[in-house]
Amino acid sequence: MRFWEPVSACVILCMAGSALAQEGDATAGETVFKKCAVCHVVDKDTNKVGPSLHGVIGRTAGTHADYKYSTAMIDAGKGGLVWNETTLRDYLHNPKAKVKGTKMVFPGLKDDTEISNLLAYLKQYSPQ
Repeated sequence: MRFWEPVSACVILCMAGSALAQEGDATAGETVFKKCAVCHVVDKDTNKVGPSLHGVIGRTAGTHADYKYSTAMIDAGKGGLVWNETTLRDYLHNPKAKVKGTKMVFPGLKDDTEISNLLAYLKQYSPQ
């Protein structure tokens, strides 16, 4: 056995494990979404206190119809912010850091597993 083979195997396994951890569990994400459901709906295209999250993945920030966004969110969308797994992960971790001036008062989710699960849940309601 060459000295790098165990290292290579470890790297491959670690990367695979990391990818699986990032995928998330949609069922667990439904439970996490309860924290969001006070202000958001995901299973239909209806706004509440916050905009509908139905189809959020792939949507340009600040563009959902019939919702009055903060200037900061509109500007973020005009600046090219599109909601995908990476941008949503950042936003869900710390909304006010990702979009300074957002009117969303939620402090964010600090647990990466909760965020992965929530993203898996949201994906079920997005066209991509």
